Amino acid sequence: MATKKTSRTTESTELDDVITASPEAEVEVISRPLTNANGNGYMYFTERDLNKILHNLDTLRDSVYPHLANQQDADNQKQPQFPSVCLIGLGRCGSNIALDVASLVYNARNFYLNEFLSEEKEVREPDHMPMRWIKRSLHLKGSHQLKPVFLIEPLVMLGDLDKDIEGRIRFSHKGERAGFLKDYTKMKIMDLSEVHAGGSGNAPILGQYLAKIILNKDTQRFSNPDWKFVHSYLIDSCGIKANQSRLYFYIFSAGGGTGSGMASEFGLAQQYAYMSKTFDVRAQSEDSSNRGHSFVFEPIFTSGICILPNISDHGVEMSEALHINAGRLLCKYLSEEWDFSYNFDNEDSSEASVMHRIRPWNAMMLISNDIMRYAEETDEGAIQHIDVNAMEKYANQYISQQIFNILTAQAVTTDYDENYFRRAGIDIGETIRLDANDLFMSLAGPVAVAYAESVIPASIPQGVDKLRGIDTKKIGELNIDDLFYRSIDLPHFNKVTQAIEGISLLPIESARYREALANYLQKGYDANALKDLHFFKNCSSVVSIISLPKDYKLSYMDLNKLKSHLNALFPNTTLKRYALVIGASANISLTTLIVKSPCLSDDFLTLIVAFIKRCFAKDSYRFDEQLDSAMLDFIRAEEFDEALVDKMLNEYENPAKILDTNWYAIKPMYEKKYRELINDSEKFCSINDIRLSRDSVKKAIKYLREIYRHKISKTRIVSLNSLPKDVKN
Repeated sequence: MATKKTSRTTESTELDDVITASPEAEVEVISRPLTNANGNGYMYFTERDLNKILHNLDTLRDSVYPHLANQQDADNQKQPQFPSVCLIGLGRCGSNIALDVASLVYNARNFYLNEFLSEEKEVREPDHMPMRWIKRSLHLKGSHQLKPVFLIEPLVMLGDLDKDIEGRIRFSHKGERAGFLKDYTKMKIMDLSEVHAGGSGNAPILGQYLAKIILNKDTQRFSNPDWKFVHSYLIDSCGIKANQSRLYFYIFSAGGGTGSGMASEFGLAQQYAYMSKTFDVRAQSEDSSNRGHSFVFEPIFTSGICILPNISDHGVEMSEALHINAGRLLCKYLSEEWDFSYNFDNEDSSEASVMHRIRPWNAMMLISNDIMRYAEETDEGAIQHIDVNAMEKYANQYISQQIFNILTAQAVTTDYDENYFRRAGIDIGETIRLDANDLFMSLAGPVAVAYAESVIPASIPQGVDKLRGIDTKKIGELNIDDLFYRSIDLPHFNKVTQAIEGISLLPIESARYREALANYLQKGYDANALKDLHFFKNCSSVVSIISLPKDYKLSYMDLNKLKSHLNALFPNTTLKRYALVIGASANISLTTLIVKSPCLSDDFLTLIVAFIKRCFAKDSYRFDEQLDSAMLDFIRAEEFDEALVDKMLNEYENPAKILDTNWYAIKPMYEKKYRELINDSEKFCSINDIRLSRDSVKKAIKYLREIYRHKISKTRIVSLNSLPKDVKN
């Protein structure tokens, strides 16, 4: 954190009145810098001038809504709001997925506008009275009634440590489509090439270090003039009234270097700026110039969407570096989550104590890159003949589906076109929304996704009704049991809806899980076959999002069945939340977010152990199975043997174990870059300072132990009125 200067201008004094805590707290921060888990101080640059922040936000807003900016009259026109949702795609994988989402949203909006323009034309052509009666009585509707009208347009930020990110996007098949890059003004490219133009060499510690340089550097010193606008939006103003975005999703690949390293650093910088505002207790200025843009504090929800690498692929050994990189990210995140959520040994509510325990996101959604491999296995396809780009495309589709469902579940009316509900015929009173605070309270730690969808069931009457003496039957009724089963199945391709369904991270190894599912199905959805898996048994909370076409009504019986399945499969959940979204999809879809217990899945543990063995273990434990067995014992044992961890692991991670080169020659090269770009010796940070420590591993294990022991006690009737003896059986 930058040290404050003694001399201040009038503007900076006004801002300090808004942002900082009491003068006593300010002196304490200067004399005793806030530190993170590794002991090095947070030195993230935060703009201190309120007028600059508001100016930067206005400039970004004008570029997001250029047609409104050109027509806007400050006296007569209300200033447009930022979308409630922002997607941040980092690295090649993350930026590709975020670009996919932007493209899908753009196409959906174009479809909606074209459909309703033709509909309004039909309305203007008057029907004869009998024709209107027939259409209304027989429910004859245009084809557009069956199509989705998804209109949420998130702000999309794309960032990569690659100087050619803009060219890669511009000349991609999406960029070449006429009008997309020009018309989708809510997509912004973060050009960070002046800090580094060649990637991070598949080393997340380098990606993290470069992100630290970017985030610690004064935004006014960047040659790219747009960076300060993006920085004010993402970091300086998160959670305030002038910035209406409340949900931020960071999309990245855990196995790479750039996304895996940058994502958590960007998340920490945002959380640091956000949490700092919680300690602002001063009365705000009531002058008219500040009233409309004051720092009114609002909850925000942030989530990482983390793409995990393949563990194995039909006997083909995957790159070990991918597993190690992913394991490092997971270990780092669990350590930070432990400090934030559970580590209250020395409980202290002071600012310094709370800021010491920040973590990059409220939750981290885990999606395995094995999705298409399981889909092809299920479809009896030959996985060796599948194109790599096709696999990535379908994995991206699955992720986009989940983002869509989460976005629609929390969307506010301002996210939609002003005529949307009137035109679409949707009663907003029938929807059940999850706002940022609902997600903040319901989702924390590692999260997995279960997803399935069905077409609208046909309900064609057969025979005559009971009044005429014959039973009436309907064909094609929604099978809610099958919908729920498909959502927790191995990933597979639904040929009817063209959606990829199934669970985003397998609870156990695929062959064993397939067998357990077969048993579950054979016994008529008896949850005893599955509920003892830690993935389900130790789940602390679930969030279910049901999306319905606007003209379909979910029956009370179907909703009860769904709740029964959730109660049976997740016996120890403390919290269950439901959202009902109407009109955002042509199909009926079910999304279930499974909280915390995914960290006990086979893939998750395998990746963490791979990292610890390669980068922490002493030589005698690096190549055999002693550490594998010990990790399981650390989690299961009643007492955690920290002395054994000290015996098996070195004090700090060794990045040289990942890179096939001389780490000690690379380190000074990057540190020289830091000194040159941030010309302030007090803000210097060595790469050694961001290494994970043995304490980080211990905290990650403590988090796993906490989730492994999660259980609840059922509510029991407590009564002072005991039954008489003669009434008892």
